[in-house]
Amino acid sequence: MDILSPMEVTAVLLSLRVAGWAIVVSLPLAVLAAWVLARWNFPGKTLLDGLIHLPLVMPPVVIGYILLVTMGTRGPIGGWLYQTFGIKLIFTAEGASLAAGVTSFPLMVRAVRLSVEAIDTGLEAAARTLGAGPIDRFVNIMLPLMAPGLLAGAIVAFASALGEFGATITFVSNIPGQTQTLPLAIYAATQQPDGEAVAARLATISFTISLVALMLSEVLAHRLRLLIGQR
Repeated sequence: MDILSPMEVTAVLLSLRVAGWAIVVSLPLAVLAAWVLARWNFPGKTLLDGLIHLPLVMPPVVIGYILLVTMGTRGPIGGWLYQTFGIKLIFTAEGASLAAGVTSFPLMVRAVRLSVEAIDTGLEAAARTLGAGPIDRFVNIMLPLMAPGLLAGAIVAFASALGEFGATITFVSNIPGQTQTLPLAIYAATQQPDGEAVAARLATISFTISLVALMLSEVLAHRLRLLIGQR
């Protein structure tokens, strides 16, 4: 960090905080969505599946625009939050976390869903016949077995959230020290005549963090599979 300016350090730390909160808040919802898609059959399931995975194929700028319209201070949801609780998401780090969480949400859902679908339903049935309730079955059987996929999905989504650009800049703008994450700082540096060195340093940091996150995801998932007897 000694070779970085205070503004660059702030961008790195803000990116880590934004991505971290994005995953912490959206992970429980991703587990719920994955469970519903993997275990339940109901009318409209295909539509729900498509809506959940839509951020994977939709342009990030469109996602940012939808957030701007709905979650801005004049939007139906954002306006209500601001008037009722004083919560403002637009042009804030919290809004950046929301944008990053929305774009990375499908990655977590896909990873967790694959883990849920790989679990033998006979284990749940056996636990049910032994008197285990829904919470006991989830905590003692399902959660340990889905842990590798859950962890892998969370780390991959974290790496994706670190690199989110389009939705973030559209929804919360590019404000140094407030919403300027790593990708936005790199973009700002490329727009300056003498910003090549800054952009190169920040791009190297972004590349390194993403690579380490992906490698860590694979290593931890493999170790968890060994602990629970999977291969």
